[in-house]
Amino acid sequence: MIEPFTVPFMGRALAELALLALICGPVSVFVFARRLSFVSDALTHTVFPGVVIGFLAGGIEGIVAGALVAGVVTAVVLTLLSRGGALSDDASTAVVLTAMFSIGVVLVSRRSSYTADLTSFLFGRILTVTPRQIGETAALAVVILGLLLIGARALMFRTFDPAGAAAAGFRIAWLDLLLNIIVALVVVAAVRAVGTILVVALLIVPAAAARMLTSRLSLMAVIGTGLILIAAYGGLLASWTASVDYGISLTSASAVVLLLVLVYLLLFPLGALRSRRNHRRIASDARRSPHELVG
Repeated sequence: MIEPFTVPFMGRALAELALLALICGPVSVFVFARRLSFVSDALTHTVFPGVVIGFLAGGIEGIVAGALVAGVVTAVVLTLLSRGGALSDDASTAVVLTAMFSIGVVLVSRRSSYTADLTSFLFGRILTVTPRQIGETAALAVVILGLLLIGARALMFRTFDPAGAAAAGFRIAWLDLLLNIIVALVVVAAVRAVGTILVVALLIVPAAAARMLTSRLSLMAVIGTGLILIAAYGGLLASWTASVDYGISLTSASAVVLLLVLVYLLLFPLGALRSRRNHRRIASDARRSPHELVG
């Protein structure tokens, strides 16, 4: 019997997902804390025209460069629109999302066929990842983690006390731009593996699931990273088993994301129980006198 992860393409897929876990776990905490789920969803779609342009200009090798440019441009435009005040954050995000994705669709429609190379970026092709692609993801991971290491404290300050952060001398617009660029870089790193449709799950579900277990943001990042690793291993194994042993077609990226969502659903009762306990403790403290609390 063949051990799945001794097969080269399965080993490369697991390595790619492990790298994504290292960046998506911590970044998902900021997405969760800032309630940027819609922005993350928008960024996963707005890289699509960059993917198309990159493919048309340089083939497969030009896709990452195109996605990177589109992601950074989107991050800058979103920051400018949201800071301008003419539109709400949601409206600005919706405008950019529809405009960029429509450009991608127009560009694709001008080709004679909707190529498999482009459709793979909607749904991912984790099993075809190459050593070069793993290297590119590793390089992006170093940049992303470096930016987080430099700006984490300021980003947290801005998240929970924007007025205090501004009073302390931090430029809120620059911090917003930094976070948007970080999210865009994560999207670029992950889009080739799991596709623009599924990458948003890696930016939202880990922190949401970890929140069921803890309120500490650093611990949420660690737990979120661990959950992605578990889902990566289990999802790839489930896809292999379904395809090889039972002849059932189950895409690997979908299996990984579905397992991650399943973990969230399993943890949900624990989160609800934890929330009720916290409410009871707060209510109990409120009924006690100040003298009792001090004593």
